[in-house]
Amino acid sequence: MEGKNVITIRPYESPCGLLMLGSFEDRLCLCNWQLEKQRGCVERRLKRLLQSEFEDGESLVIAETVRQLDEYFAGQRKVFDLPILLVGTEFQKSVWNELLKIPFGVTRSYGEVARQLEIPKAVRAVANANGANAISIIVPCHRVIGSDYSLTGYGGGLPAKKYLLGLEGLSVRS
Repeated sequence: MEGKNVITIRPYESPCGLLMLGSFEDRLCLCNWQLEKQRGCVERRLKRLLQSEFEDGESLVIAETVRQLDEYFAGQRKVFDLPILLVGTEFQKSVWNELLKIPFGVTRSYGEVARQLEIPKAVRAVANANGANAISIIVPCHRVIGSDYSLTGYGGGLPAKKYLLGLEGLSVRS
C-alpha cells in the first residue's frame, strides 16, 4: 500500500471471546474485542492517527502476545511484558497508563482512577477513556469496576469481564 502504513492484524480466540490483535512498527497497538460496540471507533481511531490500513498477517509482537495471552488464560502469567503503542489523546493515554499500574487480582473504581490522576471530578471522562482502550487485557480496563463493586460496562461484554476477574481470583456483583 503505497503512502500508507500497515497495522498487521490477526484474530485470537480467547476462552471468553474473539479478540483482534494488531501491531504497528514492532509494538502492539490492538487487542480489541470483536463483539465490542466501540470496535469501529477504536479501529477507525487507530487507522486515522497512525495513517494506516489493516493487513492480515503475523509479526513477532503478535506471536509474543499470543504466547503471553495463552499463559495468562492458563493461569501461568500475571504480568504482561510487551512493547505497546498507546494511540489516543494525551488524556486517554494518561488513563491507560494509570490502568497499567493496577496489579493482577486488584480492582479500582473509576473514581479511584480519577483520584490517582489528581482529577477527582473527571469520573465520567475516565470511564470514557477506559472504554476507548484499544489494548484490552494487556492494559487491564477489566479491572475497573463500579464504586459499589459491581460490574460495569465492558467492551467484551460483562460475561467476559466477569471471566477475566474470576481468572484473577476476584468475585464481583453482576
